[in-house]
Formats: sequence, structure tokens, C-alpha cells
Amino acid sequence: MSPARVCTAAEAAALVRQRDAVGVPLGPGQPTTFLHALGERDDWEELVVHGALLIDLYAVFTKPGVKLRTGFMGPAERFLLASGADVQFVPADFRRFSLVAERIAPRVVATAASAIDADGYLSLSLHAGATIDELRRAGAHPDRLLVVEANVRLPRTYGVEPLYPHRIHIDEIDVLVESDVQPFVLPDAPVTEAEEAIARHASAFIHDGCTIQTGIGGVPSMIATLLADGPGGDYGVHSEMFTNGLMRLHKAGKVTNRRKLIHEGYSVATFAAGTLDLYEWLDDNPDVRFLPVDQVNDPAIVAANKDMVTINGALLVDLNGQVAADTIGHSQYSGIGGHEDFIAMSGFQLEDRALVCLPSASEVNGELLPRIVADLPMGTSVTTPRHHVDVVITEFGAAELAGLSVRERARALAEIAHPDFRDELHEAATTR
Repeated sequence: MSPARVCTAAEAAALVRQRDAVGVPLGPGQPTTFLHALGERDDWEELVVHGALLIDLYAVFTKPGVKLRTGFMGPAERFLLASGADVQFVPADFRRFSLVAERIAPRVVATAASAIDADGYLSLSLHAGATIDELRRAGAHPDRLLVVEANVRLPRTYGVEPLYPHRIHIDEIDVLVESDVQPFVLPDAPVTEAEEAIARHASAFIHDGCTIQTGIGGVPSMIATLLADGPGGDYGVHSEMFTNGLMRLHKAGKVTNRRKLIHEGYSVATFAAGTLDLYEWLDDNPDVRFLPVDQVNDPAIVAANKDMVTINGALLVDLNGQVAADTIGHSQYSGIGGHEDFIAMSGFQLEDRALVCLPSASEVNGELLPRIVADLPMGTSVTTPRHHVDVVITEFGAAELAGLSVRERARALAEIAHPDFRDELHEAATTR
């Protein structure tokens, strides 16, 4: 292998052909400076970028001839789509992103990484995800191009040697771009009264020694706060996303990871997003390990943890227990992610619990709309099927669905619905 060519972002962008395919990781793994440099060009004929959950409004996606194919629609994708950009959603859960990347095999693969260490390695920092194998394949192939943006502000994080080293050597890289841009910051979302009530109901399912998975948003943040301030502890962490709340749980001395039956002794995640304090805490911290998503999100591996409790959100739940977490009608709102994987694991061990948390209603344009509904709106895709769903929680309580008949499930869900819609849902439940 020859040493990497050190380039400016503009020089690296110039190596992308007018008709080309570029692959980038989800969210925090994206090479920001390189993507912005692509936006300085106006000569694109057909540039297809494969990624997920953009962390910035990259100008390249506003250019004629540029297409974004995304596995997760975030605020940036929704804004670009509404502005007329060519943004197309590719359905796949996060665990299968690696297979999608291998099948597509974009000619150019680009990622963010930390600065080079004394041995010539760059940590993949905040993202292990689904692209690690494709990075190495691109770097090893003579007709493909691996671009790595080494950012001195990104934390150096760890994998699990020898199978999952979470780093790449300078000799595996074709083009190295050096940068010092501030990492993507995701502050804690404000917690509403309803979310606080949901968090309290959810916390009742978590006891000493549980292994926990939490996602993004006010409810997981509040749950982590309650656990950090509460009397319990000895928790483990096995989570797709590592968050500010999980850091607080560590700092409170509540995480030991000693009771886990897999990956004992350290917390596991596949990516991290949060505040600069989180990134500083993660830097050179062996208490958290980053593994590929096909390991972190495998339901059998998740269920192998001791007393696993997973906490995920939803947009809508119908009286059958079907969960819509990524679409509203025909509109793609977010993505599938690891939703089904972390909920499905509760069917493998009696002690494991999967919590789906959502407010009972939301106000949209001054109108109160239910989120526990008799039937999903026409065109809405089911993210997680009814037979995988264990517990649904709103601010009005928890409906434990596993083992209930269809009618019993409908009645249990109607009981935790918003009072304004409860009577009509009870009536609908009688027809199940």
C-alpha cells in the first residue's frame, strides 16, 4: 500500500467525477469539510450520494445533477426535499445498511475520523455503523477512492480488538483531508410534562442490573436523568446511539456493565451524538466501545444481555399494536433505524422488556391529534409489527400487550389514550 495523499478539501472534491457515486456514513460519521467542498462545484452531470441523517445543509444537494439517496430522513433531508432537491428514501433498517452499501459499492467512499496517532492509525470516532467494511474495500480497490477527513476536534474512541478495532491505518487511505471544524452538536431536547410522566412510567420497568438501550429525545433523556438521580444502579448499556443522558448515567456511577452476559465491562454503541461535553468525555475513554451496527443491533445479541430494557419512540400506535415510527401517511418523516431490532429482542427472553414511548396526542396547527389511533392513516407504513410489541407507554400509563388477545390489546391501548379520544377508541376496541 502507498501512503495517503494529503489534500485540501477542494482538491479531494476535484477527484470526484462529474458522473460518480459517493458513499458517506450516517450522521456523525460524515466528512463535513469534504461535503461542503463538493458544494463549491457546479459541473455535476450525475452525482449520486448515498448516506443517512445529514448533519448539515450541504449545498451540493441543491445543485442540478445531484441526487441524495438516504436511509434516514432527518431535519436537513426534509428541508432539502421541501426546497426541491432530489432526495429519495431507501427503506432499510440500520442493521442492513452494510449490505446495501456493499451492493451499491459507490466508487468514492468518504468518512470522518480523528487525528492520526503515533502509530499511523485514525480512530473512526463517533461512528462505527454500517460503513467500516466498505471503507476498507474502497481503500483496497485500485479503481475506487477512499477519502478520510481527519478532524483534530473529534474524540479518539475504541472498538473491541481484534475483531472490531474501530480504526483505520493511514496506509489504507487514498486521500487524507485535515480539518479542525467543530463536531456536530446535538443539545438535550426540552422535556415536556407529558414526557416527564412517560419517563416515570418507563422507569418502573428498570431495576438494578438491567442493561439499557435509549434513543434520542426528551423521554430517553428524562429516563436517564431519573436513573442517574435515583437509588438504583449496577446498570449496563447496549445502545445503538450513545447520548448525553447515558454519559450522565456513567458519571453518576450507575453504570458498571458487570452483569452483562455479552460485552461485559464496557458500554456498547454504534454511534454517538450530543454535546461537546459528551465528545470530550468519550475521548480516550475505554468505558465505551463502538461496534458495527450488525453487532450492536442484532436482536439475538441484544437479548443475550442481562435483563435488557429497550426504550424507543413512535409517531403513532394503532389498536392492533402496530407501530408507525418513520412515516405519516405517504410522507417519510424519519427512518427505520434499529426500531424493530430493539423491540423484537423482547421475544427471546422472558426477563427482557421493550418499551415504546409516545405522548398520547400532539397539537398540530392548533388542533389536538391523537397518537393512539384506531387505525393507522392510509399510506402509513408499519415500522414494527404488532407481534413484536411488548409495552406501549403514554403519559397516562403503560399497556403491556404481550400475551393479550387482539381485543384485550385494543382495550389496553384505549386506556392509555388521550381522554378526548378514549371513548371512541373503546368503542372501536369492541369490534376487534
